[in-house]
Amino acid sequence: MTAAEGSSVPPIADVTDLRAGPELHPSLLAVLPLLGQWAGHGQGLRPADSTEFSYAQRISFAHDGRPFLSYESHTWLLNPDGSVLRPAFRENGFLRGGPGEDDLELTLATAAGIVEVFTGIAGDLRWELATGLVGITPTAKRVAGERRLYALVDGELAFLQELALEPDEYRPHLNARLERVP
Repeated sequence: MTAAEGSSVPPIADVTDLRAGPELHPSLLAVLPLLGQWAGHGQGLRPADSTEFSYAQRISFAHDGRPFLSYESHTWLLNPDGSVLRPAFRENGFLRGGPGEDDLELTLATAAGIVEVFTGIAGDLRWELATGLVGITPTAKRVAGERRLYALVDGELAFLQELALEPDEYRPHLNARLERVP
């Protein structure tokens, strides 16, 4: 038996359901409605040339009792008939409270070689975030900034993203409606 198979290594305890696992940390009440798994479809515009595309997205906001939510997103580009063309963007990160009661902090790392630090604010079933810091690897596409909006609308999670390839030149990039999935 290897050490990883032994009982000395606990299982991952992240949960997306408040009825299972540890209690949600009290500092996460402003983001409580995000907790769960979401899936749906959206439309996008490539910032460089405004080419339109359709995509599918699956995201998860989970917790393990500590004062942050883990975040994971997978997207797939779609053919015109709605079938999957290929996997697309993928990112992971952590959403946590900021210094003020409704302040938020989000750190993200992408498979495309981009690392971002966002700050923002929680409102009435809406969460607005903007980058304060962007880092890229030598092979990553250049990104100067990003703004995101998550909002609960009629039980669905609406997601909007603006991207800036040059500082302060934000353009619409993604918009999707995601449904909560079990």
